[in-house]
Amino acid sequence: MSLTDMGAALLRRLDPEQAHQLAIKGLALAPLPSPPADDPILHTRLAGLDLPNPVGLAAGLDKNGEALRGLSRLGFGFVECGSVTPRAQAGNPKPRLFRLSEDRAIINRMGFNNAGLDAFAARLDHRPSGVVVGANLGANKDTEDKAADYVAGLERLAGRASYFTVNISSPNTPGLRALQGREQLDDLLGRIDAARPATGPDRVPVFLKIAPDLIADEIGMIVEASLAHRIDGLIVSNTTLERPETLRSPDAHETGGLSGAPIRPFAEKTLRAAAEAAAGRLPLVAVGGIDSGAEAYARIRLGATAVQIYSALIYEGPGLVARIKRDLAARLRADGFSTAAEAVGAGR
Repeated sequence: MSLTDMGAALLRRLDPEQAHQLAIKGLALAPLPSPPADDPILHTRLAGLDLPNPVGLAAGLDKNGEALRGLSRLGFGFVECGSVTPRAQAGNPKPRLFRLSEDRAIINRMGFNNAGLDAFAARLDHRPSGVVVGANLGANKDTEDKAADYVAGLERLAGRASYFTVNISSPNTPGLRALQGREQLDDLLGRIDAARPATGPDRVPVFLKIAPDLIADEIGMIVEASLAHRIDGLIVSNTTLERPETLRSPDAHETGGLSGAPIRPFAEKTLRAAAEAAAGRLPLVAVGGIDSGAEAYARIRLGATAVQIYSALIYEGPGLVARIKRDLAARLRADGFSTAAEAVGAGR
């Protein structure tokens, strides 16, 4: 077991939110070595972004961009920070983060707690070079015109992030998921498109992160709206409000979004629907219950160009990133693929 994985095991003995804060501080300060070069078979192109591998960090771990240097040395192909809102906010009352150890899962109702755009922008100004860093944008809880908050994030962080993710699928901000309806979605995406440069190097990719609780028709509508407003891809998907009957943890009744192993069937179902609706017109990033090279490979074969992980790191430790990459490369070669891109959608 590596020292970073041993540290993760020790953190699991602490209160979940305290452990989270300590992990961020440790990643910000620890002098971690640079990771070895990735296997060339893993090189991935996602919406114009060149990634050394298709395994990314999902938003939520580093909400304020505090630990980018440490995170960049864990071997991720890309790192997504946030969610960040225009104004700093404390989030929901504690306790709001629950570790469901028996289920290899997490429930959170954090409520977009973050230090705001100014602090986030300052940290992105000092991010390590050569690392693809995404900014996950949210809306303040008390903002009436939530679309305006996303535009504000896009404008304030312009030139600082490699890509943006419009997070309209968190279940912990009242009214946020309503933005996934067509009328509000058209308004939001239209305003985002208008705020972006029409062409050129400053027009970085914008992704839309959707919920796993949508039906196929809703997903199809979101795909068409995204294409109509020149969104560059979908992240599939966020945490779920569902509570599978298989959950065993005493905290399974807590309100908030469920992530980790139990969300896998919901995330896979949403990915299948998105891949069918997109039909190759829109790249997809798979998230939810990915904890092994086998699962990452399965999502790529279902139609994902790249994957993101987060909850599994809590149970498996940071060494999981390297293990997923090794296994993924081996599986690609075993099936006769020369690039990860060749496997995208091969299992549909």
